[in-house]
Amino acid sequence: TGSAATNKALSLKRAQAVKAYLVSEYDSDPNRFIVIGNGPKDAIDDGVEGASEAYRRTDFELVQD
Repeated sequence: TGSAATNKALSLKRAQAVKAYLVSEYDSDPNRFIVIGNGPKDAIDDGVEGASEAYRRTDFELVQD
């Protein structure tokens, strides 16, 4: 719940936390990450409201050198 701006900021903080975890736990290069917080944009299901699991989405793309 909350405004779109609040949810976008929260989404970005969550994505940054995932990046920090991968960098610290797996010695990943922090420069290989692009962190984006979509908030309500690109939700899994349209019209989902509240704290539904169907609303959350996380995308990763692994790129080799």
